[in-house]
Amino acid sequence: MAPSIDPRAPGKFPIHSLPTPEPESPLRPRKPYRFSTLCATVENPDMKDQYGSSSVPIYQTSTFKGVGGEYDYSRSGNPTRSHLEHHIAKISSAAHAFTVSSGMAALDVILRMLKPGDEVIAGDDLYGGTNRLLTYIRTHVGVTIHHVDTTNPETLYPYINPTKTAMVLLESPTNPLLKIVDLATISKDVKERAPNAIIVVDNTMMSPYLQRPLEHGADIVYDSATKYLSGHHDLMAGVVTCNRDDIAKKLAFTINSVGNALTPIDAFLLLRGIKTLALRMDRQQATTQMVAEYLYTLGFQVHYPGLADHPGQEVHARIADGNGAVLSFETGNKELSEKIVAGTRLWGISVSFGCVNSLISMPCVMSHASIDPATRAARGLPEDLIRLCVGIEDPHDLLTDLEHALIDAGAIVLDVAQNKYVRVPDSAALALAANKLRLEAAEDKRQEWFISAPGKIILFGEHAVVHGVTAIAASVDLRCYGLATPRKDGKLSIHLMDIGNFYHEWDVQTLPWDAVTPIAPGDEHPEELDYRLVVALNEKALHFIGDENKAAHGACLAFLYLYMILNRNEEYPAFDFAARSTLPVGAGLGSSASYSVCAATASLLVHRRINLPRPLPPSSMEHIHISHQGRRAIAPATAEEVNKWAFVAEKILHGNPSGVDNSVAVFGGALAYTRPGFGKKSGMEGIQGFKHFNFLLTNSKVPRDTKKLVAGVGAKKAKEPELVNSVLEAIQTISDEARRALADPELPRESLLSAVSALMNENHQHLVTLGVSHPALESIRRTTLAHKLTTKLTGAGGGGCAVTLIPDESCCAEYTRLRRNIIDSEFKDNELQDLINSLIREGFQPYLTSVGGSGLGILSPYPEHRALGSRSRRPTSETLLSPPETPTPLGWSPNEIVDGYEKDTDPFPPLHHPFVASSVAELPDWAGEIGRWLYV
Repeated sequence: MAPSIDPRAPGKFPIHSLPTPEPESPLRPRKPYRFSTLCATVENPDMKDQYGSSSVPIYQTSTFKGVGGEYDYSRSGNPTRSHLEHHIAKISSAAHAFTVSSGMAALDVILRMLKPGDEVIAGDDLYGGTNRLLTYIRTHVGVTIHHVDTTNPETLYPYINPTKTAMVLLESPTNPLLKIVDLATISKDVKERAPNAIIVVDNTMMSPYLQRPLEHGADIVYDSATKYLSGHHDLMAGVVTCNRDDIAKKLAFTINSVGNALTPIDAFLLLRGIKTLALRMDRQQATTQMVAEYLYTLGFQVHYPGLADHPGQEVHARIADGNGAVLSFETGNKELSEKIVAGTRLWGISVSFGCVNSLISMPCVMSHASIDPATRAARGLPEDLIRLCVGIEDPHDLLTDLEHALIDAGAIVLDVAQNKYVRVPDSAALALAANKLRLEAAEDKRQEWFISAPGKIILFGEHAVVHGVTAIAASVDLRCYGLATPRKDGKLSIHLMDIGNFYHEWDVQTLPWDAVTPIAPGDEHPEELDYRLVVALNEKALHFIGDENKAAHGACLAFLYLYMILNRNEEYPAFDFAARSTLPVGAGLGSSASYSVCAATASLLVHRRINLPRPLPPSSMEHIHISHQGRRAIAPATAEEVNKWAFVAEKILHGNPSGVDNSVAVFGGALAYTRPGFGKKSGMEGIQGFKHFNFLLTNSKVPRDTKKLVAGVGAKKAKEPELVNSVLEAIQTISDEARRALADPELPRESLLSAVSALMNENHQHLVTLGVSHPALESIRRTTLAHKLTTKLTGAGGGGCAVTLIPDESCCAEYTRLRRNIIDSEFKDNELQDLINSLIREGFQPYLTSVGGSGLGILSPYPEHRALGSRSRRPTSETLLSPPETPTPLGWSPNEIVDGYEKDTDPFPPLHHPFVASSVAELPDWAGEIGRWLYV
């Protein structure tokens, strides 16, 4: 019989009659111990030691005297082992537990339940020893093995046979790619289709502390107790647990017959190790999270369920109580990985994991070497993969040792502008890309167009704008860049460097032209999208993009839609559109709108729907952008045309956009927006005379659910209308006052900054009342307040970004000095640098930037405005703390992208290669020096 489960207990652990210190009474009912107490308390009420020993004795004997006693021969049963098995059952939500000589011995005992003709469904990312044993029984026992991607429960359906499927073997997370498997869903689905199938889970990566698969429908769970249960790598052991009596009898029979039960001395050692399981795992997984985030920020592909974008992270959070202490990451180069592994000192090079000491390995040449290379490749196991198994050492020592190995191997270098290490792109890949491209300019229809557009922040009125309050939005000097490079091979291609380095190309002739109704120049796009074209693009051009890559799908759909609907039926221009950003994508800063502006401008230019007349020579009367030194040279009519089509792209991406984000990205500066339908003047109006501000924009790295946040404010308004309406009225007053102050040309700068600071603080407090702040945002506010600076959330809240107003030279000269000299060691103790360092230590990502600058920019196509060469200078203060370096692509189209270039006669090399090869830190400076930019 299974032990009783107390629903009040965290994790619903079995009670196993373990006494508790509280007396039973109606007022004070007994409460089960928590897990760490269960681990440390090795006590079996049915097996009391005659001497009251506080530690279970080692019954180091092979035989027992007498007839008919509980024990007769240690192969069949031993008191030390019985204590251990009772203890393991207690912490595993199990009725039965068995201990054997190793984890593989545990699996061997389980697989002996199979018979010839049976079928087994197993994952495609398994420990090498598991794969080896499955291969053996397939060859010698006549059992059919199906290896499938178990991360999607539906992939199992075709292989489930109601009578033949005898076993399903799962791991979650898998080893070594940390794939997440929905144990509960698969267990339910399999038992509905094959009731007699046994669900087996290898739980070694998690241990019972972090995951108990029996609670989610598994029939058998096994662990290599050599790992976390022991924790010290001083013994070999395996554990099998279950709740079914019939299965327990079969397992017990096999163990007794084979004779692989755990020895008394190892049972004693394992009991001792389990006592500290919770303590060790808490330390190990906390450090693992730090290591994973460190590698992730460097730009490596990291596999760890503790990262927000890890596939299946939501499933893992539902079935597990933690993320474990194993992670893996990819370098893109096997030789580089070998150098990194060999360069560590504190991380021991070894197979296995779960030890108090940290280990490093390359699975493909160590633990998974028994899987042949072809099979590894078919299952997506990268040869360059490095697995880290984190121990209990000081996390700073572990990170320092790993960083030294990365530096010595040439995997990372110091970015002076960001004052931190960044990943180095694979030089071999860069050389290959350079050899494949003749990087020179083309004329006329082969013109290369370089475009940029800013992001945006909401200064005042977030959330209240949904209820008719005016919002103040402004451009932020972090930009999206788009480059349209002509191709000579009749293909259209897109390269989204910030969305998984996504790249794809289409033959322009094969696009669904029969589904498009082109819109002639000067005509307006209908209010509704051309859904016939949208459906055709999804079915014929974008069918290969899965649901897991929605961002790339949306960006490609918007790009192709604009390309086709803007075509004038004269020709199908072939070009490559590459996009990348210094904006943190997905942080609520209008990154999709700035992309839409770049994509719309590129299509309009390529289809010759807009043109750029030669601008007048610069004069002192022209508008100069504080950071880009841009000149207002793009005509208002051109800007309006771009904005119209960028809004169409935003419709594709978001369904029903307000138009604020794309308007700010096109026109720059600041605008006031009032949503229609609230009985007041609605629409958008630019704030003339808006002055730029210095801001520290801090990404909390906390994901947001904008729809949920908006719905929450709506629900609060319905429940407490007087409170919420008073808050909305107060925010409207703030927006009105801010608008007047920002547009007042006679207001002294110091007074303006003081007023904006006070209004920001007041606006934030109202947003807190509406319930849209977040602990991370409040933490950022406290940190900046310690430096006497004002901070508020921006956008939807609930995470996302916070903005901090930075005084300029008229009120605090040291901040301006810092912006000019941030990379000089003379100012390393500056107060702003201290603030930036504090925010980074707290896990946030700050960006020093400005608000209210230029909108859409296009690099002048005229030779007299183009610089000779395209070498990038050292990044200046304007690129301080920009995002990690974007990886360059591993390969290009086999066809050359441009033609018509003569190296000896054309002094203006094309932009494509340096654009994709520059780091994000270098990008703004490189773009700014290659020629004259024309701005709205």
